[in-house]
Amino acid sequence: MRATVRQYSAALRLLLVMTVITGVVYPLAVTAVAQIPGLKDRANGSLVYNADGTLIGSTLIGQSFTDKDGNPLRQYFQSRPSAAGAGYDPTASSASNLGPESIVDVLPDPKNKDDSGTQHLLTLVCSRSKAVGELEGVSGARPYCTPSGVGAVLAVFHAGPGYAGTVTRVVSVNQACPAAPFLRTYQGVAVECGVFGDDYSRGQLVAIRGSLHGTPAVPADAVTASGSGLDPQISPEYAALQVARVARVRGITDEQVRSLVAKHTTGRGLGFLGEPAVNVLDLDLDLDHRYPYRGH
Repeated sequence: MRATVRQYSAALRLLLVMTVITGVVYPLAVTAVAQIPGLKDRANGSLVYNADGTLIGSTLIGQSFTDKDGNPLRQYFQSRPSAAGAGYDPTASSASNLGPESIVDVLPDPKNKDDSGTQHLLTLVCSRSKAVGELEGVSGARPYCTPSGVGAVLAVFHAGPGYAGTVTRVVSVNQACPAAPFLRTYQGVAVECGVFGDDYSRGQLVAIRGSLHGTPAVPADAVTASGSGLDPQISPEYAALQVARVARVRGITDEQVRSLVAKHTTGRGLGFLGEPAVNVLDLDLDLDHRYPYRGH
């Protein structure tokens, strides 16, 4: 009995000691070290405040620069798209879970005016590229995208079993009727628009590359979300695309804006890890400080 009591007593003492060390002393020590000048800002979330002390963001988490209707504010550089919650939500950090084979949309129900359908990855990329192209005054064309900004995908039906035999029917699955299909004919067969609720699973899915064979004018990070959905940076290429618009709206020169982009561009870690990137919040804040937007 005494041996058992001694064992339980030793175990209880060890539990209490380790609780104090790992549950109190260690967290307090780490917190104290984190408050050392040079570490404090990052440890506290790299939060950014404006002149009156209002919290406006974090340099570690991306955010939108849009109006209440979701339209881009033209005086600011725009961030990368986000699939985290409603956008850049650190409590819902995630990707869209859409992959390269996500090319067929769910068409909207014409009988339900509130149903806008569901865009899958290809159409999301196409629509974003079209919107960015229009905002920046460049071509938003991309391979496998229609001019209207949806995935250029056909469901091709054959006379024989499976995909054998002549083509008998072709449907542009991402273009809901009464839209005009992006192709008039495919292998001599008229292309139909898509109809909500129709089953096209028996058709062979064919993505049409289109006439664009060079590099799209709109960079990839302008049309795709990151794995976390929280990236605060964009590529130098996407930043360069936005320079002319920001300079024009703020009434300054392109060179003035480029110099700020260069200032807020970081290189590869250790010279070889990752890619150069531009922190959007830091850049936009510097723009407001140096060249305030006067509005129109």
